[in-house]
Amino acid sequence: MAGEVLERNHRAIAQAITLVENGQGASELHTPLFPHTGKAFTIGITGPPGAGKSTLVDQLVAHYRAEGLSVGVLAVDPSSPFTRGALLGDRVRMRSFAADQGVFVRSMANRGHVGGLALATPSAIRLLDAAGFDRILVETVGVGQSEVDVVGAVDCTVVVEVPGMGDVVQTMKAGLMEIADQFVVNKADREGAERLARELRRVLREQSGKGANADVIQTSAHRGDGVPELLQGIEAFRERQIESGRLDERRQENLTREVAAFVGEHARRRLLGVSGTGLPPQTLEDLLGRRRDPQGLALDIVEAGLRPRLSEGVE
Repeated sequence: MAGEVLERNHRAIAQAITLVENGQGASELHTPLFPHTGKAFTIGITGPPGAGKSTLVDQLVAHYRAEGLSVGVLAVDPSSPFTRGALLGDRVRMRSFAADQGVFVRSMANRGHVGGLALATPSAIRLLDAAGFDRILVETVGVGQSEVDVVGAVDCTVVVEVPGMGDVVQTMKAGLMEIADQFVVNKADREGAERLARELRRVLREQSGKGANADVIQTSAHRGDGVPELLQGIEAFRERQIESGRLDERRQENLTREVAAFVGEHARRRLLGVSGTGLPPQTLEDLLGRRRDPQGLALDIVEAGLRPRLSEGVE
């Protein structure tokens, strides 16, 4: 299957993403494909529900295709708390690219994972990277104030806001001011859009840190207004990151976080098993009887060697 992914076989890519969503494919996918990654530029699109993220993604795909660049799209949708299924609506909304072999669109259920992404999102991004897509767009769930995980999975983070939703206050609460590389005030034809853009620029001027370097661009995605300027802003940011060496630094940080996340996930699976109740009966009794505390028990387990060693690899 890895060979077919490298050839950008859409069916094989879809099957491979399903495998990583199910926690499989470590040896037959990750290991052989990893040397072929690191070429794509990845862009996260995040923001509150109703901000027009999907329409904006659709427009960005069209503009990138007009420039001859191939595009992969991962749209993370919220899961049902009962079935773990998702509507997967972006696959429906982006049917205009269905016959375009230069575009791959995949919706992923977040399966209850907070932070706006599915746990398998970084692995899925890497599959599209190995398949040779030039740009990869990742649209987060859009469920409010937990959308900041995207910064640890992409090269550039675009935060989309719209007027009339308590925008700046909510944005600052969510921590999005700090993670944004590009701000978009979408639905700019609405009343209050210019005021929101001015307020965002004011806040960015006053704060220090990474977010202070972000631009604010106004768009009306449903009409395509401002989208070329947004694309230019993203590409200018890419060039600055490459020239400064910051792109390599950010990718190193993201890979380090991903290793830590997988260490935690694999350790959890080994400890608890599939059923999630794998602790010994006596340990459970000690916890319930308040003779052991969860943090102390966790530290003892790590000290006992449950944590996978880097030299041995992760199963």
